[in-house]
Amino acid sequence: MTTAAPPSAAVDELTRRRLFVYGLGSVGTGLFATVPGLLLLYFMTDALGVPAGVAGLVVALPKAWDAFFNPMVGAASDREAVRTGRRTRLLVAGGLALPAAFAAMFLSPMTGTGAAVWVSVTFVLAASAFALFQVPYVALPTEMSADPSVRTRITVWRIVFLTLGILAAGGAAPLVVDAAGGGRTGYGVMGLTAGLVIAAVMLVPALGTRWVRSRPGPEPLGLVAAFRTARGNRAFFALLASFVLQAAAVAIMLAAAPYVATYRLGSYGLTSVLFVCLVAPSAVAVPLWAKAAGRWGRLRCLKVATCGYALGATALLPAAGADGETVAVAATLALCGLLGVCYAALQVLPLALLPDTVHADAARTGQVQSGAFTGLWTAGETAGLAAGPGAYAIALAATGFASSTLDHPVAQTATARTGILLGFSLVPALLMLLSLPALRAYGRRRAPQETDPNR
Repeated sequence: MTTAAPPSAAVDELTRRRLFVYGLGSVGTGLFATVPGLLLLYFMTDALGVPAGVAGLVVALPKAWDAFFNPMVGAASDREAVRTGRRTRLLVAGGLALPAAFAAMFLSPMTGTGAAVWVSVTFVLAASAFALFQVPYVALPTEMSADPSVRTRITVWRIVFLTLGILAAGGAAPLVVDAAGGGRTGYGVMGLTAGLVIAAVMLVPALGTRWVRSRPGPEPLGLVAAFRTARGNRAFFALLASFVLQAAAVAIMLAAAPYVATYRLGSYGLTSVLFVCLVAPSAVAVPLWAKAAGRWGRLRCLKVATCGYALGATALLPAAGADGETVAVAATLALCGLLGVCYAALQVLPLALLPDTVHADAARTGQVQSGAFTGLWTAGETAGLAAGPGAYAIALAATGFASSTLDHPVAQTATARTGILLGFSLVPALLMLLSLPALRAYGRRRAPQETDPNR
């Protein structure tokens, strides 16, 4: 069988400028992935008066659409690449459509049921626009180089920028809301501001990566044929399963942060501080994890980081629930800093391993379909990110959390306060532990030519 392999860019072609242009797009993906997960649920329950159970469905169901839509985008991206040798059109379409849809999510003119409908529709539009950019964007590193060490370098640049986007989203977005007066007005200003930033940082890589030659194939596959070809790639699906569980764990913790800050630590303003403590260390830790992976193996380091995150999340239960707000705040922030170090590995290492599964599949089938695999990957990621806030909202409703508006705040029961804390600690820890069997399965199902299972 003749293997169709994606072209590899020479190492000297991957200049710092090109890595910068590519990585910059991750600032936008970080903003979109973070702000809804961090603030949208709280925005609906505490600014728009949407009941927690309904708000949870609004957050989960539109993003669940991605599980169907993203693979279609992946197949379409591969077809475009076969025809033109590039993935530019979808990248530009997503970069133009997402900012407007994102801003509209936080510009609801209604409260209650009407607001739930408004946010649902705009969130579906935003998620669809995001897929148009994200799916071909994630496919590009596979086509930039066939060398795993070079692809890890590309991924490090991307994750550093992603971390900056996440940090800006989590640190600045709540501050913009407060500075603009809070409530619906504050969230509206924040949505418009973030939308402008997303447009700027996404269009640069959309137009600046035209040098990457994308040659999937040898023939373009439709969605059904792409699934049929991909289903034998067991290593990919094992890696994807672990990544989805970990994404859901992180998403639950992000969704819980405003509630923990408000109802356990005494101030909504601590939301930004919590987020910065969780994400800022990862900006420094990403290159360190890359060096550690080069020495001890990417898979081994990923397992260590997963266990470390689970232990740190478990320790948040007594820390955030400690007597005295000063002690609780100090202990919670310190643990979030430690979690941030592990979070860096959870971001960079799965994405460094993903192209390996695409290249191994090309050797197995003779058909290269980077877009199809990244479509499945991003569908799983968004499903995990949707499931996190959705599950947390259901837990809030089950423990008696009472929704409110800024003008009419509501005191929460002891049961609701306990539910808020459990979703911030034990639930993410459990999901991290549940991802470990999938990582072990991935190690067993690697391509036979890869002799080191922890590589």
